[in-house]
Amino acid sequence: MKIAKAVGKLLGVTGDRSAPPPRYVAVSDGLLVTETHAEAWFVLRSSNTDLMSEAARDAEHDQVAATLARTLAGMDCHLRILWSPLNADDYRAEAEELFSAGDYRAWAEARVERLQQLDLPNRHLLLGVRIQERSTQAQARGRGSLQDALGIRTHAVPPRELARLDALARRLGRQLQSTPWQAELAPVEMLAWMIAREQHRLSALPSPNSAGVISGAKVAALTRGRVVPYSDHVRVIDAQGEVAAWTSVLTMDGFPEEMESPGPGEWLRAVSEITYVPELDDTLLDFADDVAILPVNPEPSVRFRVLHRRDALKMIDEMRRLAKEQRQSAAKHSAGETAQEIEETEEVMAVLTRDMKREDVTLLQDHPRLVISSDVSLNDLRNKIDATIAYYGGLGIECSVGAEEQKELWLESLPGDRVRVPDLSHTRTVGALAGSWFWGGASVGDDTGPIVGYLTGTTPGIVRADITAGPDRGDATTTALVGRSGRGKTTAMMLMLLDAAFRGSFVLALDFKGDMGGLVASGEYYGLNAHLVEATSRYAGAFDLFTLLTGESAERAQTEVAGQLGIALPQHLRNRGAETPIQSAVNLVMGEGEPATWKVIEHLRRSEDELARETGEALHELAQTGIGAPFMGKPTGETLIAPEPGLWVVQIPGITLPSPDDERTDWSVHQRLSVALVHSMLAFGISMAARKDLRGLRKTIAVPEAHVLTATREGASFLQWIARVGRALRMGLVIDTQDVESLGKLTGLLEQISMMFGFQLTTAEQQDALAALLDLPQGPHTRQLIQAIGLDPSRRNSVRHGHAIMRDPRFNNATIQFDVPSGHLHQLLSTTPKAENGPSAPEPVVLEKEESGV
Repeated sequence: MKIAKAVGKLLGVTGDRSAPPPRYVAVSDGLLVTETHAEAWFVLRSSNTDLMSEAARDAEHDQVAATLARTLAGMDCHLRILWSPLNADDYRAEAEELFSAGDYRAWAEARVERLQQLDLPNRHLLLGVRIQERSTQAQARGRGSLQDALGIRTHAVPPRELARLDALARRLGRQLQSTPWQAELAPVEMLAWMIAREQHRLSALPSPNSAGVISGAKVAALTRGRVVPYSDHVRVIDAQGEVAAWTSVLTMDGFPEEMESPGPGEWLRAVSEITYVPELDDTLLDFADDVAILPVNPEPSVRFRVLHRRDALKMIDEMRRLAKEQRQSAAKHSAGETAQEIEETEEVMAVLTRDMKREDVTLLQDHPRLVISSDVSLNDLRNKIDATIAYYGGLGIECSVGAEEQKELWLESLPGDRVRVPDLSHTRTVGALAGSWFWGGASVGDDTGPIVGYLTGTTPGIVRADITAGPDRGDATTTALVGRSGRGKTTAMMLMLLDAAFRGSFVLALDFKGDMGGLVASGEYYGLNAHLVEATSRYAGAFDLFTLLTGESAERAQTEVAGQLGIALPQHLRNRGAETPIQSAVNLVMGEGEPATWKVIEHLRRSEDELARETGEALHELAQTGIGAPFMGKPTGETLIAPEPGLWVVQIPGITLPSPDDERTDWSVHQRLSVALVHSMLAFGISMAARKDLRGLRKTIAVPEAHVLTATREGASFLQWIARVGRALRMGLVIDTQDVESLGKLTGLLEQISMMFGFQLTTAEQQDALAALLDLPQGPHTRQLIQAIGLDPSRRNSVRHGHAIMRDPRFNNATIQFDVPSGHLHQLLSTTPKAENGPSAPEPVVLEKEESGV
């Protein structure tokens, strides 16, 4: 036997190198059972680390290092980072639950086609932990051969054993749930996908039985296929005998003694950043400048075992003693000199021993591999390999293709297998593995809801944002978009308002600039109940509070109309007490039935009281102006605002509101009428929110250029009131503003912001104010980040519309890109002065990935 082992060692087939592939016998939620052992598998949640503060990063790093040292000590673990294409078709099924109004299927289809064009990958983090030994390889092989000979071979796992293993997996899962990984048991469908994907077969995955277990012939179907090993890769053969994929496993042979994090130390998180230029076909050589750089997406496979502290201390002590002996031996020679490396080793071991005794530190042995695949060609695979080796070489990490051991390394990466090439390993502290930040990256947005764009951080992915979801989760309902002009805030807002309208919401947008007509054109194009109401003489009476305040809000009109006319009234008539005849006229008109503001004015004009007549004549003349007619002119019969699901865009261009510091006696005629007109919309919004018969209706009020409203006491009070009562009244508020400092002074509004989107700002004061709102650390780094948002460095720092920093309801932050699903919609939503918005817009235009945005 010793001779056989010696020969095997000489030939390189000793130990686990010659072990047979894993034979799976059962798969269930969080559980993978082979003939020799059982493993618990967990899905790890990504942590949002791109914009995390240094203190938060340190705390999370220490928590993960402690988890490795305590919870997983002495266990054989297998970490996998896998990629899968985003299944855009799933969004069609989601649309049936998300949306209900208009032609929502066409709206969802546009998003599906765009997602297919973007081709974003999904990252999956999985951790396997060996929890039970069932038999040794020799026992399993001997027992299997005997059973095969007798024809009684069975792969069934007794239910009692499965129940015991399930209990062990769930117990470990509860311990890992409270970590930054927020681990959950991997669903049986994901485990089946993880096993079967290595064969690159297109057949459907087997479904579990009534007990949620895949076993017997169904398990065998997961591994059906053939793999042919070559010196530097393996070829996966499909059912037709053709090569389905070329796969190569890289070993990570050398790491620097010290690695910084953030920085090169994040060698596992960084796999999403590796890109390469694919080989060009002869027909594409003339268009080489237009070929995109593609991600490599290597898939790390890291097997590791955390040493118990006693064993780790023993190993360190042996290394320290060996270094000491070498130093003493060198000192006895005539030269009397000791190699510097020996002295450093002795010192490092002494320091490490001290740290392990004082802190929660221990060692682990890991076997890092990188699995790279291509379904295009062998040359494409080699281009990916070269890019990966060059990338890690820049970090000081040595990578190489596992020559002549591709079969063993490929089998080693399979779930349920074992370490087959033990000599390619590393010993490091648990903090070093935690510093790789394999669970880090970019993650932001709602878990469910409409897709509005994609991540632009270190990890790819889609971004969901539902401005109507606040009341459903019992949270605040205000969404804010902050940044300088021309960076895509209004277009981003319109995208989210369209999603809200498709969800069956009442959406009211106050358009102070007059550039949101595209929202109505887009709504009409997709079959929504959409209306554009302009604050001009054409829409005289459309903002009459008697018309807007109906139902249980009708009584409010009795005081609101009188107050509104008092705002518009010249100051000299107010000084003479004109409010009294106005209120009297309002009461009389309401008593006659079918009240209207123009009837109040006519009643004043016919009055025998001189002050009432002067008041009526003054208001009558003001009602003939373009800004006075909408709220106190005689109706022309144009579209009115109705409290029902749909889109209403109220354009109020040209208004001039006074600042809070201006005395009312100093207001100009235009300012008085502007305040009175806005008063109509504020009163209507408040009554809509408070009506009991509309509590079940989703409602959203959007205020672009919110600094126009916050400049007045009435406007600021309205915004803060809606923000505070929005959850109870099922009313969402969406604002965009260029003045972040003024927003920061509205405490009642600020504390109710659930989602925040920060666009580019250029002054240090505004940047610091935005950093505070985004919950980012203030300082030069954050200022530089906010300065760079909205610029595209690949195009000589041209403007990148729709690029923003998002803060979600969980206070996660990441950079995102709002994305318009189609060229047609992009033209409809355009806010440029030359835009021609309407249902008869031109045919759709295909958007390339680099042209996406808003």
